[in-house]
Amino acid sequence: MARIISNFFISLDGVVEAPDQWHFAYWNDEMGAAVDAGMRDQAAMLMGRKLYEEWSAYWTTTGEDQDIAAIINSTPKYVLSTTLEKADWTNTTLVNGDVAATLRELKERLDGDIQMSGSATTVRWLLANGLLDELRLLVHPIAVGRGQRLFEDTPTHPLKLVRSETFQTGVLNLAYTPDTD
Repeated sequence: MARIISNFFISLDGVVEAPDQWHFAYWNDEMGAAVDAGMRDQAAMLMGRKLYEEWSAYWTTTGEDQDIAAIINSTPKYVLSTTLEKADWTNTTLVNGDVAATLRELKERLDGDIQMSGSATTVRWLLANGLLDELRLLVHPIAVGRGQRLFEDTPTHPLKLVRSETFQTGVLNLAYTPDTD
C-alpha cells in the first residue's frame, strides 16, 4: 500500500512560499541526499494546480538539472484540481470529482510512496481528510517574515515526530505522522 508523503522547505516562521528566494544558502550534500532519497522511493507524484503549472512549465523546458528532470518527467503525476480542464504534461492524470476516493484507490493500488513537494493548500486538505501519511519538513534557520505559511487558518492537527536529523547548516530534517492516538 502506498503512502502519501508531503515534503516542504520551510522557514522557522512557517513560510513555505518562494523557497527559491531563501533556501539555497542552506543547500548542501546532506540536504541533497535527503531530497534524492525521497525521489528514489516515489511511485508517483501528487500536486495541486499551482505546483503543476509551475513545474510543468519549468521541468519540461529546463536545460539544468537533467537528472532531476528525467525523474520528474518519467514519474506518474496526479494533479488535484477543480479548475484545470486538461493536464498535458507527460505521465500526468488530472484528478477531480471524488478526489478522496480516487486517492484512497491509488494508495491501495500503487507500491511505493506518493510524494508531494510543496502544495500547502493540498496538504491542508489531505490532513483534514485523513489522507496524509507523513509530513517531511526541512526547517531552515531563517525567519522569512512574509509569505504563505504551511498552516494558516486551519484546525488543529496533532502530529507525532517519527524522525529527526540536524544538518551541518542548521537545517532540521523532520518527519511527522498524524497522531491519531
